[in-house]
Amino acid sequence: MQPTTAEEFAHLAQELELVSASDLQTAWSELGGHNVPVEDLGQFLLRREVLSGYQLDRLLRGGRRGYFYGSAKILYQVGAGSFARVYRAVNVNDASMLAVKVLRSRFTQDAEKCKWFRREGEMGRLVRHPNICAVEDVGQENNTVYITMEFVEGQTLRELVKIRGALDVGRSLTLLDQMCAGLEYSHRRGITHGDVKASNVLISSLGQVKLVDFGLARIDADAGDKALGGKSDTLRTLDYATLEKLAGMKDDSIRSDIYFLGTMGYIALSGASALVESRDRAVRADPRRYTSVVPLHTRAPGTPRDVIDVVSRMMHLDPMERYQTVSDVRRALEPLLEKYPIGSGGVASAGVAAVPAAAADMAADGLGPAPAAKKRAIMLVETSGKAQQTLKDFFGRLGYRVLLTENPPRALARFSTTPLPADCLVISTQSLAESAIEAFNKLTTDPFYAQVPAILLVAPRHRELAQQAVVDERRRTLHTPFHTSDITQLLAELVGSAAEASRSRAGGSQ
Repeated sequence: MQPTTAEEFAHLAQELELVSASDLQTAWSELGGHNVPVEDLGQFLLRREVLSGYQLDRLLRGGRRGYFYGSAKILYQVGAGSFARVYRAVNVNDASMLAVKVLRSRFTQDAEKCKWFRREGEMGRLVRHPNICAVEDVGQENNTVYITMEFVEGQTLRELVKIRGALDVGRSLTLLDQMCAGLEYSHRRGITHGDVKASNVLISSLGQVKLVDFGLARIDADAGDKALGGKSDTLRTLDYATLEKLAGMKDDSIRSDIYFLGTMGYIALSGASALVESRDRAVRADPRRYTSVVPLHTRAPGTPRDVIDVVSRMMHLDPMERYQTVSDVRRALEPLLEKYPIGSGGVASAGVAAVPAAAADMAADGLGPAPAAKKRAIMLVETSGKAQQTLKDFFGRLGYRVLLTENPPRALARFSTTPLPADCLVISTQSLAESAIEAFNKLTTDPFYAQVPAILLVAPRHRELAQQAVVDERRRTLHTPFHTSDITQLLAELVGSAAEASRSRAGGSQ
């Protein structure tokens, strides 16, 4: 039943163990009693980060399920596919961050779907390696199957290239070597991946690769772990099956993994997919998708010849001409990693540029450019409820949608994902003081946040402290009080320059 009073809302939230008695006591004290609108109580708990927006929305609708899966408390949704939704969660036992993949409700009665979903989790639990996303638990809650795994702060290779375009040679090789390290480990255990693609390669904010989604992995009973019952059946992705049919080599799992690893090197070096991307099964099953790949030296003419040779051999149509093991690939990469350190040689490609994250998605998703009239968004970091409301109203009058948080590290974590949660990050020193400046400087000094526009609002008493702030063309300070024209102009410069930089990169590569 949907709560209609603040008391009913508080009772529901406490019954579901989403808030504590002390949380509610603080809320009643700050709000001046229990006789307040239910929305006011909800917004107070949201500002204090006692509740997440996901939890608040469900509570206001009277929802009693979907908050916990095992020891994971759901915070918010971070991704979704036709098969499952992915959430960010916190482990109630040790406060660590987790990712929870939950099978969509329409499949809960489908025994076959549940079987393969569980199989993905069980496969993941067999492979524990720094370059493989660790699966912690596979379970069922209220007839819903879920997989709990480590949460990776970062983005997929697909998202990274979409934002930044082609990566420099050294970084591309480093990422490729890490992918190889993860697969080398799993192959030695007799487990192949079976679905290597850019959206299954996570890259953390520290640059560490994590392979995900072993749902179509296969076990060779003669070579490795028999924990799932020996040889698997013939389940294949359409991409793998088409490649293997073209090559005349059925179920060539190891060398097929190597081919698709090569396409990961291709996309990193060139900024473009080697294979035509489509959801159309007829297109994906067409052998010409593999025989008409644009050569890497054409797509990325600045790439060194020895690097091209390694990637091209990984992608050779004849599996006998490919590297035969991932260990062979790593041996070929070893001298290149030493020869081309990260940052060397610039960007390999002169033909593909980044696309603004908010502007478009890949053609395979069937999404066009975002509407030109899309409302701009600001994420505001401020702990004072009164100051939050004042600034929210102010930016709202300027035409911005305002996202609120009291936690600077949480704000940085949100801006480490794709798409970015807002067009600009605004951090206020009024209540946060040194913490605000520390977070602001993280944006300027960490290359991972290079594209994030930000404003540090400096309270009068913090002017001397604000001299520690590190500013650049995308990170500025603004002292309060300020005139409307000051902030309007600054936002126009920062948000506009970010968009213009992306357009310039795209225009310069036509």
